[in-house]
Amino acid sequence: MDHEPLKVEVVAADRQVWAGDVVNIIARTTEGDVGVLPGHEPLMAALVPCVVEIVTADGRSETLAVDGGFISVAEGHVWILSQTAVMGQEVTIDKAERELAELRELQRTGDADEDQEHRIHILEAQIRAGERVRSA
Repeated sequence: MDHEPLKVEVVAADRQVWAGDVVNIIARTTEGDVGVLPGHEPLMAALVPCVVEIVTADGRSETLAVDGGFISVAEGHVWILSQTAVMGQEVTIDKAERELAELRELQRTGDADEDQEHRIHILEAQIRAGERVRSA
């Protein structure tokens, strides 16, 4: 059975990051990776900091990073809601790697707090998203 492409919106606290028609989306939830195709059953899940891979209806690939949040699937629509989200091409890899190195040093010495530990995961996702875009 053929299905219409999914209508997807990726929304951060301060802006709509991406929207469009999609035939496949992959994100990481607290339970593991989830793939969503047209016709997917309704779903609501918590996201962890991760790379979100999107294949558009016209065959393009889009990559972005989220700092967690939620994914909701219902009636041909997918919403990804996150405090922050960034497209892979918006990531400044060198800057993110420098900040990550500083935070990893705090982590190594046992001085990283919970927010800094979370920031490490966010930066790792942003770097992966940026690298995937640049290697495509």
